[in-house]
Amino acid sequence: MKLWENISAEALQVLSAEQAWHYQVIPYRVDGGKLYLFSKQNASSSLREELEILLGLNIELEPLDTEELQRSIGKYYRKVNLDKGQVRTVDSGDRNFLNQLIQEAQQLGGSDIHLEAFEHAARVRIRIDGVLIEKYKLEKTAYPGLINQIKIKANLDISEKRLPQDGRIFVGQGSDRLDIRVSSLPTLHGEKIVMRLLAQNAEALSITSLGFWEQELEYYLESIRRPNGIVLISGPTGSGKTTTLYATLRILNETRRNIITIEDPIEYTLEGINQVQLKEAIGLDFASAMRTFLRQDPDAIMVGEIRDLDTASMAIRASLTGHLVLSTIHTNYAWGIISRLLDMGVPAYLLADTLNAAVAQRLVRLLCADCKEAASFTADLLPRRFVTSEIPTTHYQAKGCEKCFYTGYKGRKAIYEVIPIDRELSQLIRDKNLDTQDILKNKGIISLAENAFALLKRGDTSLQEIAPLLS
Repeated sequence: MKLWENISAEALQVLSAEQAWHYQVIPYRVDGGKLYLFSKQNASSSLREELEILLGLNIELEPLDTEELQRSIGKYYRKVNLDKGQVRTVDSGDRNFLNQLIQEAQQLGGSDIHLEAFEHAARVRIRIDGVLIEKYKLEKTAYPGLINQIKIKANLDISEKRLPQDGRIFVGQGSDRLDIRVSSLPTLHGEKIVMRLLAQNAEALSITSLGFWEQELEYYLESIRRPNGIVLISGPTGSGKTTTLYATLRILNETRRNIITIEDPIEYTLEGINQVQLKEAIGLDFASAMRTFLRQDPDAIMVGEIRDLDTASMAIRASLTGHLVLSTIHTNYAWGIISRLLDMGVPAYLLADTLNAAVAQRLVRLLCADCKEAASFTADLLPRRFVTSEIPTTHYQAKGCEKCFYTGYKGRKAIYEVIPIDRELSQLIRDKNLDTQDILKNKGIISLAENAFALLKRGDTSLQEIAPLLS
């Protein structure tokens, strides 16, 4: 019988989250005046006595594997540091600290864990909604032991402290399985570790929940339903491009299609899709993988990123021979994709014939609904380069509370700029006429800046958050 099938809701209510984390126990059954709890395998008798005094119940402890215990506590008791403006100092020599840290980051929706050493101390920060939040201070003397613990779990060489290393840690099982990418970097005062938390399952991703407006979604779906051509998504690192691609693959993933991807790293796994991990050290890069893919009878190909002319040329070759190609590229706006590819050396006539859609996206932090504050708004607050006739009378500002970790923001939303390449735009590309601002406006294409401003008017985000997009 699985652990969670033994845990009753009644038992969980006996302990608070703080008590469960402090005593490292999880209650699973209440029978009369007796409480049954899972505990660490080496739990002392004094633990039972202390809990009996605290709860006024007879206590029965059942030992459980440490990692399973940590996972279960994190699953049923959310651990949050509620001290405003304060960072907890902890003993990183505690063997359970690493498991607790990973579980906490997962519960908080964190994407990365940063462990950094300085001259007299060390710290732990967690990236939540794209922003690093300092959570813990660590004793410098215990820091090397924590780093070694991570490196052992990630199958890294603990004796090598002069060179960067990369590894992986797998935590949990089934749908709760977590893939953690570990990167070590030698710094002046010790090794810095970054752990990126990657969920293993993409089945929950839905294209309709990402942030497309209705017309944008219609344009996008039309572009990916074509049997061939290229769909490119642009944006800086961390703007959600890969998530959009995975949600797209879910739509295309049918038994009648052969879909192959080349990724770095593979962030989600999708049943029915052939996913390949990039390994540049042995010559398996994007361009070489694409050459092989064309001999694998694909219907659709996803390339993690177009970085150079070689990869771009292979993508165009694939689309010309009847394949749908999805990829990402680093530009600031959607039409900039065309400029970037032309600068790489892609012939304009080939780009005009193969590009289905150019998409740009960003992730915008949403204001915390529990603490956002209304304020008056005037046109003077807007950057001078952004012109609009729709000036709201009020807007909302970030304040900060316990529920948003005093950041003022909670969650993020993707905004898009989708340009479907029709005959008119295709001819402009062929002519290398890149001055299309008025044409795109007449076609009803909504820019990133306009989509960001729409979120401001709705009270979903702050002017401070979207100001870079309006400039």
